Amino acid sequence: MGFVNGKVKKDKTNVVLGNQWDRCNSVVLSWILGTISEELYLGQVYSTIASELWTELKETYDKVDGSVVFNLHKKINSLTQNGSSLSEYYHTLNSLWKQFDVMVHIPDNTTEFKEHMEMIKLMQFLMGLDESYSQIRSIILTTESLPTIKTAYATLSREESRKNASSNTIKRNQASAFVTKTLSNQTYNPSNNTRFTRGPNPNLK
Repeated sequence: MGFVNGKVKKDKTNVVLGNQWDRCNSVVLSWILGTISEELYLGQVYSTIASELWTELKETYDKVDGSVVFNLHKKINSLTQNGSSLSEYYHTLNSLWKQFDVMVHIPDNTTEFKEHMEMIKLMQFLMGLDESYSQIRSIILTTESLPTIKTAYATLSREESRKNASSNTIKRNQASAFVTKTLSNQTYNPSNNTRFTRGPNPNLK
């Protein structure tokens, strides 16, 4: 970061330290150039100092206006689970929240304000869930003290695991029942070593 923000200056009195600075600066410079689009790269490919390149990019492109905030807020409020996994939905929404917090510079020194924002995010998260989570969502909303987003996610994640386990058990039971029914309609004739179909065996348990 010292090479990015310019706090690490090149030592002009010590040749060895100066050469080390050049190597580190080149590495950081290549990192920055490697993350920008081809259009920007062509305009900055001849840059030689990482901090100067970073400052120029920041002054030119690091601008947030109302339309950017609006589009991000719209994306947050329109995002739904829509059949994706619970973890994928949660992490996508959490990433958007973090972008929004950075853009609007939400203060973090007021406890009541932070609690209010946590509640808003919890409601947004619960609103976007699939209907299969409606029952557990109602339980979360009717608790005396609303949980944090992470606690709500953990609760829903356990519910998802329970549903998956139940679904697998049902599938296994159905498969076993099918095999049992198939075998019950067959009997074995040892004289010709073949099976032939007949009605259900009343003695089969």
